Amino acid sequence: MKTKKIPATAPLAATLALALSALALSAPALAETATDDAGGRHERATDLDTIEVIGKVDYSYVQKRSTTATRTDTELQDVPQSITVVTQDMIRDQAMQNLADVVRYVPGVTMAQGEGNRDTPVLRGNSTTGDMFIDGMRDDTQYFRDLYNIERVEALKGPNAMIFGRGGNGGVINRVTKQADWNTVRNLNLQVGSWDKRRLSGDFGQAISDGAAFRVTGMVEDSESYRDGYSAERWGINPTFAFDAGDNTTITLGYEHFEDDRVADRGVPSSPNVFNGRRLPVETDRSTFFGDPDRSDTWVDVDALSGLVEHDFGNGLTLRNRTRIADYDKFYQNVYAGGPVSRDGSLADIRAYNNATQRTNVFNQTDFVWSLDGAIKQTVLFGAELGRQETDNLRNTGFFGAPGSTVTSVLVPFENPRYTGPLEFRPTATDANNHSVANVAAVYVQDQIEFSPQWQAIAGLRYDRFDMDFDDLRASTAPQNRNLSSTDNLLSPRVGLVYKPVQPLSLYASYGIAYLPRAGDQLSSLSPTNKAFDPEEFRNYEVGAKWEVVQGLALTAAAYRLERTNVIAPDPSNPAQSILIDGQRVKGIELGLAGNITEAWSVMGGYAWQEGDIPNSIAKPAQLPKQTASLWNRYDLSDRWGVGLGAVYRGEFFASTSNEVVIKGYTRYDAAVFFDVSKNLGLQLNLENIFDKKYFVSANNDNNITPGSPRAAYLSVNFAF
Repeated sequence: MKTKKIPATAPLAATLALALSALALSAPALAETATDDAGGRHERATDLDTIEVIGKVDYSYVQKRSTTATRTDTELQDVPQSITVVTQDMIRDQAMQNLADVVRYVPGVTMAQGEGNRDTPVLRGNSTTGDMFIDGMRDDTQYFRDLYNIERVEALKGPNAMIFGRGGNGGVINRVTKQADWNTVRNLNLQVGSWDKRRLSGDFGQAISDGAAFRVTGMVEDSESYRDGYSAERWGINPTFAFDAGDNTTITLGYEHFEDDRVADRGVPSSPNVFNGRRLPVETDRSTFFGDPDRSDTWVDVDALSGLVEHDFGNGLTLRNRTRIADYDKFYQNVYAGGPVSRDGSLADIRAYNNATQRTNVFNQTDFVWSLDGAIKQTVLFGAELGRQETDNLRNTGFFGAPGSTVTSVLVPFENPRYTGPLEFRPTATDANNHSVANVAAVYVQDQIEFSPQWQAIAGLRYDRFDMDFDDLRASTAPQNRNLSSTDNLLSPRVGLVYKPVQPLSLYASYGIAYLPRAGDQLSSLSPTNKAFDPEEFRNYEVGAKWEVVQGLALTAAAYRLERTNVIAPDPSNPAQSILIDGQRVKGIELGLAGNITEAWSVMGGYAWQEGDIPNSIAKPAQLPKQTASLWNRYDLSDRWGVGLGAVYRGEFFASTSNEVVIKGYTRYDAAVFFDVSKNLGLQLNLENIFDKKYFVSANNDNNITPGSPRAAYLSVNFAF
């Protein structure tokens, strides 16, 4: 069994080093600058030019521009796509620390359980573990991502292959990191709370000289949970450096080391008893752990290097080249509920396995952006991406009893569903043991055309050549099937039209296609059967509106239809063979609201209605609640006091496509109090589930269902130097 624990002194030493290095470099800045919404730098001002601005000058929950959706600096109002941005202020006010916290306020997106060891967002009914990006670069290994070094999180819904390549079927989630930018930042945050929550994070940065700047973010956490036996230890550090390499060239370099060590919590099983035609999760205490938390450890080490080169050639032509080299070492082991409780309710079924993944990603993107001013304004993007992913994956089944046992499940008393007996992990003929190498080469072109102040259009096309070499290392695999390869040539178009009848309102229509190669989003499932078939295909039809109701308050609406085809299924006339069929179809309506109603009142919320079906089947898609809604309010009572109140609603949904187990809907209420003791010290108290609602927050299948947290309180102390 492969296990690992983080040395207790490592994160503390890293945090101490982070703080000391930042304080050592906290001499008066030689020069500073401001950043625009796209991350570019304005002309620097010296210390003699410093002025004080009184009053609220930004709209804390609204992001007006982004380079992510189009790879060009574009107003989000001009992007014909549903996009939700969770800003740094929203992350801070909600004390968000992971993607599960973020998606509660993103219409059309929910979070599945992910077997207790990884982020698994569900975007427009499509569950994924691979459609995660950081600064527009692929970050697709399965783990829980932290927000300690993140400026904002962007959810881009609908197929996004023209920008991001393969996958992105229901959408993608992109994290934008905090970068060195010549601004002075000196923040330290300490959080303590329910179930021994303990977390320290820091963000320090400033100019080193007129031509160089640094920034370093870091975090250390050691916490427990309302779930018995659960613990989480994690730490990370992310320094970045920026410097001028000429009058028109800026280079930014970064490195992140991140470690996360926790218990893989698979939740509770379902009841065997049918009530009104459906089964529900078992009734048990929210803290009950089924299996063995002591032998359910999961950990990940992430080491990532990043580089960004930006150059302005003049005459409207700019270059952006971005490189990311990331090494991931991931392991998880779980002793968990493998089936429903027995008919008489006295016994629980326990099973076990572990899985190790090592992956190295190397990606390089080169974008040329050419802005043309004339009677018809155009922004032309043309670029290329090269990438290589090398992956090793090994799975072992857990056997219960004496060494050499062939028993793969055991029954334990429901009243005490812990298993503490003998357990051995070794491979079976069906356990994965593979090595894969994926190479991608892509070129793309996009034209954003402004015909007039009222009419705009966007059209883009991307070509990907995706080569996969897959080595099945299992001894039971036939020799002719041990070395497999496949090549997919993918053409991914996107077109959109924007009409602005008045300046604060835009109406749009768009169409896009994305593909998922047969190796899956984790590059781990190529077989002689599936490699012969075309990739799965996703088509999205969307219309929507974006309206700035008042300055700084954005209202968005979108209606869409997403169709999945080329799904492999047994041939009804010959079950020994496979055919391609239509998969699921999802349609929906999304509404979003973010910004300032008044100078003192900030809001963010959303509503989604979604409905799906599976052709030629009475089954409905899993993890697809028909309705979800959320609303968060912050009201500043004075310059020093503020309060927050929010609600999250999630309708009922099926735990799996078997449609046998239903997860009931719920509404949860949260609150917060903010108090600025001084300009350098702030206090924040967040209350979650203030009415102690009992509910289930997520599922992985019919027998892995996570209870929601009871009432919890977290106190944050924010220092600014």
